[in-house]
Amino acid sequence: MTVALMWEARAVAGRGEDLLAWVRGQEIPGDPVRREILRAPQDRVLVITWWDAPYDAELPELPEPDQELVSRTVHRWRFESVG
Repeated sequence: MTVALMWEARAVAGRGEDLLAWVRGQEIPGDPVRREILRAPQDRVLVITWWDAPYDAELPELPEPDQELVSRTVHRWRFESVG
């Protein structure tokens, strides 16, 4: 089964590049099948990692950035591939 973990944060206004740099510098323990980093207007950054694991597996996730960097709590979602 493939599980996708989604991590989305919104930077403090004008700090989108700093948040993007922070995300790029984060190591994720383990070996995801794939990792993709995306950005959107309003200084938002999204990270999706795909894992070959059961839906409820213990999987590593990105931490919360420093509060000075983000304007709200990080949003996290978990999905499973349905083919």
